[in-house]
Amino acid sequence: MLLIPAIDLKEGQCVRLLRGRFEDKTVYGSDPVAMALRWAGLGASLIHLVDLDGSLGNNRENRRAIAAIRESVGVGLQLGGGLKTIDSLAVWFDLGLDRLIMGTAVCEDPGLVEKAAGRWPGRVAAALDSSGRSLKVWGWCRDGGRDLLETASGLGDLGVSLVIHTDVDRDGTQSGPNLEMALAVCQASGLPTVVSGGISGPGDLRAVKEADQGGFFGVISGKALYEGSLDFQDGAAILGQPAGHGPAPSTGPTGAAGQRS
Repeated sequence: MLLIPAIDLKEGQCVRLLRGRFEDKTVYGSDPVAMALRWAGLGASLIHLVDLDGSLGNNRENRRAIAAIRESVGVGLQLGGGLKTIDSLAVWFDLGLDRLIMGTAVCEDPGLVEKAAGRWPGRVAAALDSSGRSLKVWGWCRDGGRDLLETASGLGDLGVSLVIHTDVDRDGTQSGPNLEMALAVCQASGLPTVVSGGISGPGDLRAVKEADQGGFFGVISGKALYEGSLDFQDGAAILGQPAGHGPAPSTGPTGAAGQRS
């Protein structure tokens, strides 16, 4: 299992939001490249990037920052935020991103998700961001009108290789992950699943490890890492992440771990 540090970008700055609220942000740095180099230097093999402005339709500043990160680090990069067209995905893949994450489109245009997964096998993931079993879309600002587990059960048919479940109500709160729901998503989808939202420290990672039934791919952490309640290297060791650097393994179209495309 991987410990995956998150870099959330708003207007080119590294920030964290509380429960996804754009008005409730904490800025952790103005140099995203330095932040990415920090995590890569500590041994991260995969970094989770979020284009917060892109989720609302404007990502010009963040695009420059993300391109600079790609030029500066050799580890795996996955990105979510504003990916609602084939052209928007193509731009990021052309810049060298390893995996792209579609969220709103899973609810509003599953045919687009299927098309993207077919064009870039093993490199398209689904984000299921939920409050209870209600999915949230458009930067968590709208109700997606879809049930979490029913949607999860159909992801395999779309061809995505990975699912990332975030409990919106816990994100940024350091109140602990929603393991019951993450396990339910993993079982319903039959896909490798990343746990996100609420990580507070080493105890939460031990709980994820103990709860895993063989389907968890990794854990995303942001605030706990930035505020020091979780040490990256200690957390990676808890999850059994191999030491060293280099790109993270991706998941293939069938969900099995494999080489990056």
